[in-house]
Amino acid sequence: MSGTAGGGPRPIVVVGPTASGKSDLALHLAQRFDGEIVNADAMQQYRGMDIGTAKLAPDERRGIAHHQLDVLDVDETATVARYQAAAIDDVESIRARGRTPIVVGGSMMYYQALVDEWSLPPTDPTVRARFEEQLARVGTVEMHRRLGAVDPDAAATILDSDGRRIVRALEVVELTGEPFAASQPTIGDPRWDALLIGVDRPTELLDERIEARTAAMFANGFVDEVAGLLERGLREGQTAIRAIGYAQVVASLDGEYDVEHARELTFVGTRRYVRRQRSWFRRDPRIRWFDGGDEALADTVSEYCRAARIDQPGGSVD
Repeated sequence: MSGTAGGGPRPIVVVGPTASGKSDLALHLAQRFDGEIVNADAMQQYRGMDIGTAKLAPDERRGIAHHQLDVLDVDETATVARYQAAAIDDVESIRARGRTPIVVGGSMMYYQALVDEWSLPPTDPTVRARFEEQLARVGTVEMHRRLGAVDPDAAATILDSDGRRIVRALEVVELTGEPFAASQPTIGDPRWDALLIGVDRPTELLDERIEARTAAMFANGFVDEVAGLLERGLREGQTAIRAIGYAQVVASLDGEYDVEHARELTFVGTRRYVRRQRSWFRRDPRIRWFDGGDEALADTVSEYCRAARIDQPGGSVD
């Protein structure tokens, strides 16, 4: 693929696990390199899903343009294909203006779809609905067993609790007649010769940040936010209602358990998701990793970016 498609500065892509410090770093980089930010967090696309996704409020964005935030209603389905097309257009438009695209987020498939060549496999609402109905009827463990019978490799890489990915894998296998892995992206030079930055922290410290963030969410009106979104169609959506935290609060509002248990399940679910993020991103040798707890993180990463000559299309690390 071309590293200079459309011309303009090299994008900087900031990834890593939840609560590692990506958003703050992205703001610093946007200020230092005349940038605009492109969101790569699936749930931050939703209007009104603010507290539970740690979305920056408009007055916290330092006057920097943000793209792919608040572009969906909660009853709409978020898809990788929609994001891929829209985010590619955003990045190319930013580059055409001579500014630096700063992509930031922790949604693994969104990252992969944006930086790599990925012809996303087809989808069929009827086939998807059939597998969704089966999932609701027999549960994730049984559906995972069925996936293992038709595609053992896919079952080995998908958790038996991840109903959405299980359904998607089954759908792809049925529609294409090929293993799910055959539809995965081709890893090579990143699109636009993007500079890939990873931010992480030691597990114990990250767990502490997740616990503090979860407590703050519930203390700052998260339950009220979810209740309001239910009135706007959250329950009718296919993806928004499955977001970590939102699903647990909906269950508590439905009387399945109390709010304190919802808070604990949100913490546990977030921590589990962080493990998946870390595993996914750490497999990518193109990412240069930095310690999110480094007090000089913004300066350190900025110097790395300058050395990589991000203002020159197709520049390479010195």
